[in-house]
Amino acid sequence: MKILVTGGAGFIGSAVVRHLIQHTDNSVLNLDKLTYAGNLQSLESIDKNPRYQFIKADICDRPRVDQAIAAFKPDVIMHLAAESHVDRSIDGPSEFIQTNIVGTYILLETALAYWRTLPAGKKSAFRFHHISTDEVYGTLGATGLFREDTAYAPNSPYSASKASSDHLVRAWRETYGLPTLLTNCSNNYGPFHFPEKLIPLVILNALAGKPLPIYGKGDQIRDWLYVEDHARALCLVAKVGSVGESYNIGGHNERKNIEVVQTICEILEELAPGKPAGVKYYRDLITYVADRPGHDKRYAIDATKIQRELGWQPQETFETGIRKTVAWYLDNQKWCKNVLSGSYQLERLGVTV
Repeated sequence: MKILVTGGAGFIGSAVVRHLIQHTDNSVLNLDKLTYAGNLQSLESIDKNPRYQFIKADICDRPRVDQAIAAFKPDVIMHLAAESHVDRSIDGPSEFIQTNIVGTYILLETALAYWRTLPAGKKSAFRFHHISTDEVYGTLGATGLFREDTAYAPNSPYSASKASSDHLVRAWRETYGLPTLLTNCSNNYGPFHFPEKLIPLVILNALAGKPLPIYGKGDQIRDWLYVEDHARALCLVAKVGSVGESYNIGGHNERKNIEVVQTICEILEELAPGKPAGVKYYRDLITYVADRPGHDKRYAIDATKIQRELGWQPQETFETGIRKTVAWYLDNQKWCKNVLSGSYQLERLGVTV
């Protein structure tokens, strides 16, 4: 198949592109705006492959997207391009509205126009796969899991923008017949993760002897999903998922934030015992800070449907995945330095109310 991936230079997108090139015979067009979180170095392992090509473009640029789709003639569009950081959405929601809502609308319109031109066989085989987040469901109490039929209740500008894009995708299927698929995932982690997110931020701050910021009491709970497990799931859904269906993708790895940070500190004690000056134990760097405004308490995914219907389940436990992740950051300090050479320097974001 010919697969167009939007946001393929981002964290999850690059994992999808690497998986498609390394483990399938599909051809891939990566369409990415290359914002601060997009990094072509994440694709160096496959960027010389003849089945891979890249185009720098903004999904909000309708003529450019039209041109790319018309030239590439995809069988599948996997839409991952998005602004994705909750704290940034608190500081500046406008970019999230523009990219996540308006950008998705433009991409849907372009895909619909292209789909209508296809001959019958290709038209029935075409898929528009929209990748979203479990944050659209809001927050959970101490018990329960997010299911595909859980009502949406987003609490941040980021999650509200993603919920809006999910609704647009559903509407374009119901109104215009565009064959769409939707997936909602839990928190991803793993190699090539931009260091504004919890796990890479903690790893890099610890190695630099900087404070490890914990929001509130650190008792917020997330279900952690290793990014390469997620990439396998996404490619499986795009290939054999049923049109009109939603699939929740989770790692079956609920952890409190403080537990995640403590685990990273323990692994660093073993793998990076040579600490910065003045640091006796990595855990001594843990610092409790004021909580994020509107911070959701708990996310947890019920991934029964994708396991039952498509046969997917995660290969990594949190213990194996987090060890691989810490080891990767230790082995790829050049990549880390390069991504931190821009405007983001590990400072806290999202403190304005």
